[in-house]
Amino acid sequence: MSFEVFSLGTSGMMPLPGRFLTSALLRREGELFLFDCGEGTQVSLKLLNLRWKQINSIFISHMHADHVTGLPGLLMLSSQVDRTEPLYIYGPARLADYIESNRKILDMYINYPITVIPVNPGVIIDSEEYYVNCFALKHTKQCFGYSFVEKERPGEFNVEKAINRKVPKGPLWGKLQKGEDVINTEGEVVHPNEILGEKRKGRKFSYVTDTMYFPEISDYVRSSDILFCEAMFSNDLLEDAVSKKHMTASQAAMIARDGEVEKLCLQHYSPRYSDKELKLLLEEAKEVFPETILTRDRMSFEVANHDNP
Repeated sequence: MSFEVFSLGTSGMMPLPGRFLTSALLRREGELFLFDCGEGTQVSLKLLNLRWKQINSIFISHMHADHVTGLPGLLMLSSQVDRTEPLYIYGPARLADYIESNRKILDMYINYPITVIPVNPGVIIDSEEYYVNCFALKHTKQCFGYSFVEKERPGEFNVEKAINRKVPKGPLWGKLQKGEDVINTEGEVVHPNEILGEKRKGRKFSYVTDTMYFPEISDYVRSSDILFCEAMFSNDLLEDAVSKKHMTASQAAMIARDGEVEKLCLQHYSPRYSDKELKLLLEEAKEVFPETILTRDRMSFEVANHDNP
């Protein structure tokens, strides 16, 4: 099952040549989930040849321009490609006003259903295979982080055990794989735990941007396979980070270390840093958490299934 994360924009405050405003996308089994929609999001989607028509959920962190200015264009674009599937947009309470105002003022032609859902901390999507958790951050206005978490998958199916327990190949094997009891050819009940191995851990992607550091973030993102986290400033600008309620790259690394994540992807850099100067952020973060990547626009990261418990 595919699980890929794409960095669409990594700049904070203003777009730069080659560095669009903050946005990331998760592709899982053909479904697309967009996190923030800064200016330039459409361009990155096009350059990566991603089918934005398949985006069914958008998660907005907060109502600052560098995280939402790409949204009106994306909504209009979806009409131009004859989208009919509903679109669900999650975010702060003012998000609905922003979208409705743009639709009216720009006289948007929208030919598909849009549902805007105000979020509060907790699980905001709970499907059969995954859930999305929302958690409050600490910024200059209401701001949220998100974690996309796959639920545990059934353990590996043991063909030899199924045959020994007289379960014929076919629909009954499928039921066992779904966790259902079945009746074998001798009229006996066969339980899934007799045939399947131990359950396998699902994958997790977490997205954190525009917040001051506080240790509880590590709990929210714990055991993430990939954490996208803001790295607005270097250590010498710690006072600026605190006053503006942002983080340094080292603080992002502390979150990754304490949350025992697999990989930290830095993003949302201050425009004060040139592309060459960004290496300072990476160096400071790697001193704390070696598995850190200086994320650039249109990078992609694939997460394999966890096959062992």
